[in-house]
Amino acid sequence: MGSWLFLFIVGLFLAASVSGVGSRNVTYDGRSLIIDGQHKILFSGSIHYPRSTPQIAKAKAGGLDVIETLVFWNLHEPQPEQFDFSGQRDIVRFIKEIQAQGLYACIRIGPFIQGEWSYGGLPFWLHDIPGIVYRSDNEPFKYQMKKFVSKIVNMMKAEKLYASQGGPIILSQIENEYGMVEAAFRDKGPPYIRWAAEMAVGLQTGVPWVMCKQNNAPDPVINACNGRRCGETFPGPNSPNKPAIWTENWTSFYQVYGDEPDIRSAEDIAFHVALFIAKKGSYVNYYMYHGGTNFGRTAAAYVLTSYYDQAPLDEYGLFRQPKWGHLKELHAAIKLCLNPMLSGEYTTMALGKSQEREFSRLCCFSVNNDTRKTVVVTFQDSLYELPPKSISILPDCKTVAFNTAKV
Repeated sequence: MGSWLFLFIVGLFLAASVSGVGSRNVTYDGRSLIIDGQHKILFSGSIHYPRSTPQIAKAKAGGLDVIETLVFWNLHEPQPEQFDFSGQRDIVRFIKEIQAQGLYACIRIGPFIQGEWSYGGLPFWLHDIPGIVYRSDNEPFKYQMKKFVSKIVNMMKAEKLYASQGGPIILSQIENEYGMVEAAFRDKGPPYIRWAAEMAVGLQTGVPWVMCKQNNAPDPVINACNGRRCGETFPGPNSPNKPAIWTENWTSFYQVYGDEPDIRSAEDIAFHVALFIAKKGSYVNYYMYHGGTNFGRTAAAYVLTSYYDQAPLDEYGLFRQPKWGHLKELHAAIKLCLNPMLSGEYTTMALGKSQEREFSRLCCFSVNNDTRKTVVVTFQDSLYELPPKSISILPDCKTVAFNTAKV
């Protein structure tokens, strides 16, 4: 079955600017993040500072608004109380470079990060602490976790890098995909998640926190989606007062030894981004936007040295076409619709047996979910052709500015 969806929206003009002087107020509601009173639809890309020589300018040129990174605990604290933030470990320098490029930042502190990183980012010396149980309602683990998270937060505060201080960081993440394993911890899982949320919020960063793949994320922490098709699979925020956020849109996938490369097409990525936005998603992060290298023994078991080489910017920061260019055009087309999308009302209209359109008065997203058939439909006395499994974006509900299948 397929569907045609027209998203038809009307609204007022809202100016957007990343740069500014003084603190920024970052909040959210059920529509989106709100920065200094303005609702935002944001495109983000993951770049890992220890895995690459970050090409942030190229990411900005690709239409990104935000750079997102994990924070690597075992890289920064290889031995208890022995911290290393030098060279490629210099997260402060990385965040300041993001700021210099006029972009926002999101730091995913974890501190369990997965990320195909050795031990999921946890230091090996944790193993030696008597009675410790990782990622559980366990006092020895919670003590160490809070100490490291506080260390990172306080470093960012000392450099005035949170938006509340005039810096670029608008969002932080605590824990990582815990919902996938929470049941295994039985009665120790739910209280751990409640504690993690309370601990993070209590650090008073002045910006929102998220938990990915955590549908029971406690208020005010936002539950977010990870995966390839969040426009289809995400059950949505667990509160009507939280926005729909996609923290990991996998642009390909990591490789383990013996596997063929995972190739995800530019067309497929663009389709699912457009669908998520059409369904009132407001923040999409590409994981990864910039590939990298797992130097030394940093890779998780069996993971290749080359990491996400099929990202829009490859392992070396070179353009991976047509992916980089196609997504740049997608971002530009969606940004033509920002104002009506953020301030207008949405309507869905059926246009045929397997077609529908979600629409508002000044912007339309036309969606064909049929994977085999090109469809032609009539809307407002005009004919529109949609290739299989594609979305057309019409900023004025008349002229097609972009189609996800046309590279």
